[in-house]
Amino acid sequence: MGTTSKRSTVYFDEDLHAALRLKAVHTHRSVSDIVNDAVRLALAEDQEDLAAFQDRTGEPALSYEELLNDLKTHGKL
Repeated sequence: MGTTSKRSTVYFDEDLHAALRLKAVHTHRSVSDIVNDAVRLALAEDQEDLAAFQDRTGEPALSYEELLNDLKTHGKL
């Protein structure tokens, strides 16, 4: 990724911060590297979800009631 960094203050729950620090020590990485990777992963998952929604825009909508009726009709309820 890029070589420039921005500083930001993030407040973690005490237990979560302790877990991050322990993971950093055990993996020989910085807390910043671990957090950056976690944020990248979360954003990539969001991008995949948005792409999946876009791919399915042409599918017919089914109401909750219609879904339940269909499940009952097919003996799944």
